[in-house]
Amino acid sequence: MSGTPVELKIGGQTYRVLASAEEAELKRLAEIVDTRLRSLTTPGRQVSPQTLLLAALALAHDLEEERERRLRVEARAKEMLSSVLERIDAVLESSAAPEHAEEADSAGDEAPLT
Repeated sequence: MSGTPVELKIGGQTYRVLASAEEAELKRLAEIVDTRLRSLTTPGRQVSPQTLLLAALALAHDLEEERERRLRVEARAKEMLSSVLERIDAVLESSAAPEHAEEADSAGDEAPLT
């Protein structure tokens, strides 16, 4: 990571930023913002502050939707894992039950010591 400013081109404007992120990462993120801006702006028109705001809101909305989707997927994965573990426990318990019954039967077959 360098301590020099990075130039980012967004919406036809050049911004100089200094951040802890790598230059390549900053440029990748700037490209995402610029792409969203271009989708909201008529070609050939200058980007207005309102358009920048709309792009920021749209990206924040995308982030929230993705976060909610991830949380749903995580919850479903936990449910599925819990179900699988319960089924494994049930199988292990049912296979252990005959062994315990056989041990009890063989202990009862022995002659009592007198």
